[in-house]
Amino acid sequence: MTRPVPDFSFETAARARGARAVAGVDEVGRGPWAGPVTAAAVVLDPADIPEGLNDSKALTARRREALYDHLMARAQVSIAHASVEEIDEMNILAASHLAMRRAIAGLSVSPDHLLIDGNRLPHDLPCGAEAIVKGDARSVSIAAASIVAKVCRDRLMVDLAQQHPGYGWESNAGYGTKAHAEALRNLGVTPHHRRSFKPVHNILYQDKTASR
Repeated sequence: MTRPVPDFSFETAARARGARAVAGVDEVGRGPWAGPVTAAAVVLDPADIPEGLNDSKALTARRREALYDHLMARAQVSIAHASVEEIDEMNILAASHLAMRRAIAGLSVSPDHLLIDGNRLPHDLPCGAEAIVKGDARSVSIAAASIVAKVCRDRLMVDLAQQHPGYGWESNAGYGTKAHAEALRNLGVTPHHRRSFKPVHNILYQDKTASR
């Protein structure tokens, strides 16, 4: 089964309705046990769309990096995060939507229409928007946002891995691998771990129980 290739049709439809700046919005990092959730908003120039844009998960790391550089040079891009503290305080969906709103607000051009990956729209958006399920495989603007968000977050996790070695964040990006779980048990919980996530919570709880 061939994987669908994202195109500019959602953007074209919005522009036909009068939108001038159409932003694709996506986030990465809902599932990891550690690190922030990261969102990106991207407004592509219809006359200068980098070739090869696709869902970030369908691309090699080298291809993502190359497309990231092209997008930063040729598109309007904004990146934002919601912190571990915010994730624990409000839940991961609400924190993801907060990161998206921050990314949208950070654009240097005010978007007229938003294409947002997923099946739910964040509250309090500044303009009209549509939620697109599997949007990163259907819209080049959302694909662009998925690439920017992933490259940015992966780099951030590599930096955090240098500060907190042993958890494998440089390769697992904070996701719950077997090695990460083992490191949590052996090394304990860092300030960058999401305490509301069950595996982290369970290890914290076990530590407290054991210390009584």
